[in-house]
Amino acid sequence: MIKDRRTFYDNIWLILKGLAMGAANKVPGVSGGVVAFVGGFYEEFIYSLQKINAKAFVLLYKRGFKRFYQYINGKFLGRLILGMVISYFSVSKILDYLIEHFELYVWSAFFGMIIGSIYYLAKDFGAWKKKYIAYLLCGIIAGLSISFLEPAKENDHLIFVFFCGIIGVSGMTLPGLSGSFILILLGNYVLLLVDSVNALFDTLAEMVQGDFSFLQNTLRVRLLKVLAVFSLGSLVGLVSLSHVLGYLLKHFKNITYAVIIGFIIGSLGVVWPWKSKQYDLDASGNIKFDANGREIISYYERFFPTEFSYETIWAILFTIVGILIVLSLDWYKKD
Repeated sequence: MIKDRRTFYDNIWLILKGLAMGAANKVPGVSGGVVAFVGGFYEEFIYSLQKINAKAFVLLYKRGFKRFYQYINGKFLGRLILGMVISYFSVSKILDYLIEHFELYVWSAFFGMIIGSIYYLAKDFGAWKKKYIAYLLCGIIAGLSISFLEPAKENDHLIFVFFCGIIGVSGMTLPGLSGSFILILLGNYVLLLVDSVNALFDTLAEMVQGDFSFLQNTLRVRLLKVLAVFSLGSLVGLVSLSHVLGYLLKHFKNITYAVIIGFIIGSLGVVWPWKSKQYDLDASGNIKFDANGREIISYYERFFPTEFSYETIWAILFTIVGILIVLSLDWYKKD
């Protein structure tokens, strides 16, 4: 009985970890890989993905799905991925609402969480030799360089969308590199993580009601194709990147960790709470809108708060809360 209860709670906890990873990976500047790192299951996640290889499919063919499932650590991966999928239709929508209405406080909380993550990762690193500091600096420079790039324009060509899937999933496997922010730089964040996901949600809701009129909706069908190709690219990227990272963790663990910590430090520039949106303007100086009627953001202009207002105080408090959330996970693990 106790064993069954423990298994039940373990399964729920895994799904919640997947929820956190999926939600974090959808927020520009935040990496799902950081959640995996702080949650203490990053290496298991990478090595489990690494098991999805030729040998796994030989087992599937010769010895059936059960042996294949055991070999790839399917219980762990399945529940984690289930949590990620659920997050795109639940937690992610809540985050979309919060970012729209309480943007400063959301960014402040994530800023604090990343600061807490840096401490969490660095405290058990060991001796910081000169070569590790050099790799740390390389990670910081790379993270900052990515942070200040300007975004491209939206492109729904399916080959490019497949490439976006491979790159966009990087945040799941490489802590500090935000897949969502990369998609913003590629110009396809709204298309792939908002419009296409909402199109799937609406389609499923209509199908449950027996309504298949979406088949006549050219835009809806196009968005569903885009989402399918993006998902395929994400799957390919998830497996292929895990093999590379698995090799690096096995043979160059401290160097890999140093670069990852540097990436995370560099990503602080992306989630800096105080920033203003600078919109893309036409020749007459009017704000441009995309095909869905949304204002096109050209870049974010970061600044320091000049007055100590209630809004600033609340932002600082949310930053502290973010730090405490990450540190509380460490305290919980120790208990």
